[in-house]
Amino acid sequence: MSDPLSCPEFFQNPYPFYDELRAAAPVQQVNTGSGGRPGYLVTGYAEAKAAFTEPGLSKNTARFFAGRSSGRNLHPAVARTMLATDPPEHTRLRRLVTKAFTTGAVTRLRPYIRHTADRLLDALPKNGEADLVAGLAIPLPVTVICQMLGVPEADRAQVRTWSSDLFAAGEPQRIDTASHAVAGYMTDLIKAKRRAPDDSLLYDLIAAREDGEQLGEDELVSLAVLLLVAGHETTTNFIGNAVLALLQHPELLDRARTQPGQVSSMLHELLRYDSPVGIATFRYTTQPVTLGETEIPAGVPVLISPGAANRDPVQYPTPGCPDAERDARGHLAFGHGIHRCLGAPLALAETEIALRVLLTRFPALRLAVAAEELRWRRTRLMRGLESLPVFTG
Repeated sequence: MSDPLSCPEFFQNPYPFYDELRAAAPVQQVNTGSGGRPGYLVTGYAEAKAAFTEPGLSKNTARFFAGRSSGRNLHPAVARTMLATDPPEHTRLRRLVTKAFTTGAVTRLRPYIRHTADRLLDALPKNGEADLVAGLAIPLPVTVICQMLGVPEADRAQVRTWSSDLFAAGEPQRIDTASHAVAGYMTDLIKAKRRAPDDSLLYDLIAAREDGEQLGEDELVSLAVLLLVAGHETTTNFIGNAVLALLQHPELLDRARTQPGQVSSMLHELLRYDSPVGIATFRYTTQPVTLGETEIPAGVPVLISPGAANRDPVQYPTPGCPDAERDARGHLAFGHGIHRCLGAPLALAETEIALRVLLTRFPALRLAVAAEELRWRRTRLMRGLESLPVFTG
């Protein structure tokens, strides 16, 4: 069985592959990339939305891989995060952190986000060439989530490197090494917070109780790692992809420049058009499941692709053309159901502020290279640029 999701062309532009797969069948068998293990890929919008809430799909990877030797050395804090749990465990863990990412909590963060964006853009040349991934898309969400968790400023560049390594497709040793490094770092940081309590989200989790029960040490480290990584990886890609979409579509760029109040309403269409998550995290069937017209047997992996679903022409006519007038709020870029990204309000706020400040500061912003020369990260999970060279003036 061929694996269309692992060829170099897929990482550069997955959408022709998604279109071809969806046209053949919105749910079909493919290699999952786990040692050639066959599974099913969901590319249709209706089928993907149903899959996100299908009770016969589990995220409990520990149960799925129990007794199987993968030859991997992934740290348990990375392998068994909240994303790899089902209710009631998932419900308990999620409840402990949800309050930090509510709309109200994010609103209180907006001045800090704006200050950080201003400071980062101060460092860019007023009339020259810059890389907006390195200069804005990476450091803005990294700085915000590290500030929330209480990660010292001197450690943030190293934390970002480990996080990026965790998504290195086809490099299992690099991923495994990074998993131990970041888990070890968060273990030490938790010890430091216990010795010197502060007002960080990390210390809130240390002190948090749910029904009178504190988080276990392994749970605490795992949750800290998840928040650290998930708290910026998706937003980094969202910012980069959104800026590129604007620069490639002059009518959208003109609207964003001349009507900055419209940026907020454009965000969901930008998410739909080029989702920062290409393929959602691992699920498997605990019983036979029917998605669309496809029956999937029990005990096999299922990959749901928000990137493909958001380009389904049945749901979104002319999906390859971003439309500022389209109501795209039903997109699946943040997932759907109980596992929907709890950091969505923060990602939206960071990207809105980044775009508004960027286009105000640099109204003549334009690409410094041809779009086909841009390089994309080699990861099936994420869809994001390695760099975004622009002329600022």
